[in-house]
Amino acid sequence: MRRILRPALALAVLSLAAVAPAAPALARAAPAARAAVHPVSGLKVIPLRVRGHAFRVEVARSDAEQQKGLMFRTAMGANEGMLFPEASPRRVAFWMRNTVLPLDIVFIGADRRILNIVNAIPYDETPLPSAGPAIAVLELNAGRTRALGIRVGDKVEW
Repeated sequence: MRRILRPALALAVLSLAAVAPAAPALARAAPAARAAVHPVSGLKVIPLRVRGHAFRVEVARSDAEQQKGLMFRTAMGANEGMLFPEASPRRVAFWMRNTVLPLDIVFIGADRRILNIVNAIPYDETPLPSAGPAIAVLELNAGRTRALGIRVGDKVEW
């Protein structure tokens, strides 16, 4: 039995040795791949700019991703947020069911300019509507828009 195990073990070691040179290259590539995906949500993360300020935002595209949004999240970085793109411009409304974090909800029109900004209170299920047809909604930490001077009419780039 030992004779059978030793050749099998040697073959396994040789197989690993053949793959080993590629491992450092994979390790170098992994952080870049991970940087494009949020560690908590698993959503794609993209850069977004408003009034010259850079954010890294998660993109909630599917119905399921949009329904969950930032529910149950207990922390979000100052320069982080979540973007909810729409397939076509339409009036939308957001609420805060199961959302722990207070948020600024930024409604974005077809020209990529801010339609309106509402301050959302954790767990409040009151619908917070857009001021017109929106192509996207951006959620940021509460008070962030005021602190950065972001206001209605500002261009949002992503």
